[in-house]
Amino acid sequence: MTTATATATTAAVGTLRTGHIGLNVTDLDRSLAFYRDALDFALLGEGKEEGRRFAFLGRDGELVLTLWQQAEGSYLPTAAGLHHLAFTAGGIEEVRAYEERLRGLGVAFAHEGVVAHAEGAASGGIFFHDPDGTRLEISVPTGAEGAPAPTESAPTCGFF
Repeated sequence: MTTATATATTAAVGTLRTGHIGLNVTDLDRSLAFYRDALDFALLGEGKEEGRRFAFLGRDGELVLTLWQQAEGSYLPTAAGLHHLAFTAGGIEEVRAYEERLRGLGVAFAHEGVVAHAEGAASGGIFFHDPDGTRLEISVPTGAEGAPAPTESAPTCGFF
């Protein structure tokens, strides 16, 4: 490897960030309604062909989530792959507003109300599931001071 090659390779390291998340779903219409109505994602585009359906969801024109109708069963928390999908809110008030909206839609929560990520942590949020059982989190880095931590010895987002 030449010095020029090493420099170019080194310069590129550290630029990665999450682009978008793709989720397999069992019913595109149901999942699309959930992510649009419950979490305010806008439909950026979709494809509906025989045996192939998908939807691109985002915010402010930026792709955040792709739903692929190709799952034959619900999310399996014991299978390798996605553990949970976490969204960061602008503040604890926004987390509570989503909690209220989700409750109004009949969404079941893994824990009651806002919980801390760990005992004594300032970070925390709400934990729930999408229509296929995929584990979801909406949290903030501060604002959950004093909220209970459901698990003493592990992060709350690790086991729900």
